[in-house]
Amino acid sequence: MPLIKNGGFVADPWRHIEDGAPLPADAPATVSWKRWSSEREILVGHNGRLGLRLPNDVPPLSLAQDAPRFDLIALAFPKFIDGRAFSQARLLRSRCGFTGELRATGDVLRDQLLFMRRCGIDAFEVSERAIAEDWLAALDDFDLFYQPAADGRPWIARQRRRAG
Repeated sequence: MPLIKNGGFVADPWRHIEDGAPLPADAPATVSWKRWSSEREILVGHNGRLGLRLPNDVPPLSLAQDAPRFDLIALAFPKFIDGRAFSQARLLRSRCGFTGELRATGDVLRDQLLFMRRCGIDAFEVSERAIAEDWLAALDDFDLFYQPAADGRPWIARQRRRAG
């Protein structure tokens, strides 16, 4: 799948490893939450870059102590009407202090990219049609916001205080 990161389409260096398969020593790899939960002690000793695929029904605070161990956490958006991963992203950034890559996977829609970024997601696995359409423009659809968010962009109240 195409990957949007840093304002453009980029090659994805990460390999998604199935449960039970050996981890590559020479490539960044993601493991499932299930595998992390059952093989945590073994995986902690892995020397390569490690990522986690987090289902949207897992409370992010349950991995608060382990979050810094990961270079990437992939959040699942299984269908349009399920927005739990938005909350996961916000909590991982604000309460868990996660500074690595947060990636949206699954049913990622163009109209949600900006809001995903506002919650702290900084990479997006998108469908093939995203290459043909102008999905990158979605990240700049709006430039004024009423609420503060994880992306650090100033909101209207703060801009008014600075101007006044």
